[in-house]
Amino acid sequence: MTEQKAKKDEYQKALAAYGQAMKEFHKGEFAKAAESLESFLGKCPDERELVDRAKLYLSICKGREKKEAPHLKTFEDFYNQSVFRINKGEYEGALKLLEKALEMKSDEGKVFYLMADAYCKMGQVDTCLDNLRKAIQKDKYFRTLAQNESDFEPIWEDKKFKLITRMS
Repeated sequence: MTEQKAKKDEYQKALAAYGQAMKEFHKGEFAKAAESLESFLGKCPDERELVDRAKLYLSICKGREKKEAPHLKTFEDFYNQSVFRINKGEYEGALKLLEKALEMKSDEGKVFYLMADAYCKMGQVDTCLDNLRKAIQKDKYFRTLAQNESDFEPIWEDKKFKLITRMS
């Protein structure tokens, strides 16, 4: 009886691991799903019915990863991909891309503005304001833009925000 219970417990663990990978897959987190599926395949090679499905989904994940990882070369590539990432809520990934864009063109105010936006969405107000100040120093246009940007609404009443967006 204990051997049968052990098999059942192992199957339940395998099912839980497979289920977690599938949650990631359905969220569109293909890199995470691929990692979870590979881990599942390594730990549960005897669960034949799940292994076949896991292999199929793993191949789908790998195909999607290739499609999602465009080859970025130019400043515009990095900047545009960072806009895409911010819109998906992937702020840290967007900031890494913006750092690369800054390495190519350190004088672009729009990069600092977008960094400010990402940091604001992450709740990092001081870093947001520092980047917003840099953006406005590069181009006064960002002052007006920030005053009307709904992403900055949580900090519109902040004294530092008001000071930065009112400077000439």
